[in-house]
Amino acid sequence: MSKQRIIITGGSGKAGRWIVKHFLDQGYDVINLDVKAPEEPLCQTIITDLNDLGQVHNALAPFSSRNRQQAVGIVHFAAIPQAYTHPNDICFRNNVMSTYNILEAAANLNIGKVVLASSESSYGICFASEFFEPKYLPVDEAHPQLPEDSYGLSKVVNEVTAEAFHRRTGMQVISFRLGNILVPETYAGVKESFSQPEKRQRILWSYIDARDVATACRLAIEKDGLGAQPLIIAADDSSSDLPTQELVNTYLPGVKDIRIPLEGRRSLISNAKAKELLGWEPQIKIMEQ
Repeated sequence: MSKQRIIITGGSGKAGRWIVKHFLDQGYDVINLDVKAPEEPLCQTIITDLNDLGQVHNALAPFSSRNRQQAVGIVHFAAIPQAYTHPNDICFRNNVMSTYNILEAAANLNIGKVVLASSESSYGICFASEFFEPKYLPVDEAHPQLPEDSYGLSKVVNEVTAEAFHRRTGMQVISFRLGNILVPETYAGVKESFSQPEKRQRILWSYIDARDVATACRLAIEKDGLGAQPLIIAADDSSSDLPTQELVNTYLPGVKDIRIPLEGRRSLISNAKAKELLGWEPQIKIMEQ
């Protein structure tokens, strides 16, 4: 029996390499599309400018539903990963057009499932010129998205684009609103910030390990009938050693709409919907790293 094939974009990046590893460990044949080769070559990499629709089509054509090398889906993580590292228009254009091109090529080639990397930044709090508190806690998928930066805006546009492609083709597109992605070598630096909780206030002390992201990606590809919708992917706990209720009392005193008990170090970003729809459970806890 031949292996199932998955396309991963951005597989050379921080989170992408863990996604590649996970799919390989689960018995998939993996193809990586990226603008650079990975430091550790684990699978075939096709150097592709995702802002060029022709290149995307050519890279994906061998893996369409009409070929024996058919891909079961695409996990699209290639992007400028945060605001203000590039000029605003470059960030917006890159993240929006690369996503559009992946979805357009997938639609034309009958690749029926795509996972997109959206972001908690779409809520607008993270990169706002002036900090503002969430409307309620914990933040979930229904919370208003109020970005003013080009990065957060690009993620909102991509989620709307995903819905459009689902309406047009029936393609399943899941947009993961990801918290701060951590990998093993970054935990020490985050723990150093415990003495200054305000440093992670704008991300509401959220985090998610790249290995748990990888598991969620696979489950979203393997699950049928999800349509097009966003799912928050975050750890169960916060990236602070303080009790969550103490964080709220000190740093978010204006939030009065608290919808569940904030016991212990419970996350202020709700992953309940991802757990329900995917059967996903995060495994990595910051205090154990």
